[in-house]
Amino acid sequence: MSKKGIEDLKKEYKEIRMSEAQVDAFKQSIEKAKKDNRRRSSLRVWKNAGTIAAAVLITFIILPNTSAGVAHAMSQIPLIGNVVKVVTFRDYQYDSGTQIADVNVPNLEVEDTGISLAQTTDEEGAAYDGETEETLPIAFSLKESTSEINADIEALTAQIIEEFEADVKMQTGVKEVIVSHETVATPEQYFTLKLSHYEASADGVENVYYYTIDLTTGERITLADLFVEDADYISVISKEIKRQMREQMASDENVAYWLDEEIDEWNFKEITGETQFYINADNKLVISFNEGEVAPMYMGVVSFEMPEEVLSGIRK
Repeated sequence: MSKKGIEDLKKEYKEIRMSEAQVDAFKQSIEKAKKDNRRRSSLRVWKNAGTIAAAVLITFIILPNTSAGVAHAMSQIPLIGNVVKVVTFRDYQYDSGTQIADVNVPNLEVEDTGISLAQTTDEEGAAYDGETEETLPIAFSLKESTSEINADIEALTAQIIEEFEADVKMQTGVKEVIVSHETVATPEQYFTLKLSHYEASADGVENVYYYTIDLTTGERITLADLFVEDADYISVISKEIKRQMREQMASDENVAYWLDEEIDEWNFKEITGETQFYINADNKLVISFNEGEVAPMYMGVVSFEMPEEVLSGIRK
């Protein structure tokens, strides 16, 4: 990055009210960018000089959570505001009048941060362990996480399409299959994709799947990743879900959950580490169940938001 480019970046942030700690962090990242620029001629980590702005990506990715002003300014800098984007991988359409399919298969892509993941050695071929290498593990993790999610989605939707086409050949009657997706509103730290699968023949059934990435680490997160080590989050969350279930049933006779059924195996006992979840825009954990998992089918997909006080002391 040229001296003018660095000064422009300074000017971009000068108008933002930052805490003293944030200002210090910003100054340190500028100095790091200067050092990286001087070493550019002997290293092949960066594709070109204009990509040094990517070096501050990881440094600043936590700042949007602490300052609305910083979040707004960072959204104006290319590749920092939006790291992951959703594109259409496949759009499968079929309509015979009685059998209809509309399957939109999403694919996650990582915006080009300017970091060449293939070029991580110096001119002598030795692994580079300089100051900018700290950005590489996160970039690798982000690539791996999106690839893993894409593979899961492609496998799931391929199975849905295969089963639909088998039904078409057998002419099993009226059937409708719809697969759609949306990006869930989350805190700046996370990216969550929601995939919805609706299928109808005699009755309609909907299933939803959530895929969440922690942008500060690049990792795809599981439910356990949200809690401190050895925390009994399963019992805590399960107890709260049962409380909410009973409260809802007491206030509305049309609401029903499987808690005290004569057939014990129907009753909801506890969640698992594989239970669907997401973090909503208020930074609260939401647990989601598909149709028929914890309630009669007419209840549809049901979800339970966890109060902050319930998870206090165990959530990271």
